[in-house]
Amino acid sequence: QVQLVESGGGLVQTGGSLRLTCTASGRTSDIYLMGWSRQAPGKDREFVAAVKWRGDNIYYADPVKGRFTISRDNVKNTAYLQKNNLQPEDTAVYYCAVDHNGEAGFDAWGQGTQVTVSS
Repeated sequence: QVQLVESGGGLVQTGGSLRLTCTASGRTSDIYLMGWSRQAPGKDREFVAAVKWRGDNIYYADPVKGRFTISRDNVKNTAYLQKNNLQPEDTAVYYCAVDHNGEAGFDAWGQGTQVTVSS
């Protein structure tokens, strides 16, 4: 199993920025996608962004397009999520996630990092 460790969350004001980092260890040789999901208070977990490990494909959820940027370093087995112009609706626990087979979507998640945006 892959182990995923997130960092970079915190408390910011509306319009501020954060950079999340996710580092993978363990089962990393067959990663197909690495990305992020989030869960806001009282809501279901939702997709945020993902990057293909051996291609140029990048995916964003509509609410974060133009504000969030995902990138990765496949030598370091690390993904980043630069989050700009944060809004109160971005408040959530953000989870790093990995897809190993490219067929069933994300199949492993980290423990999450809290992001709180004050209004």
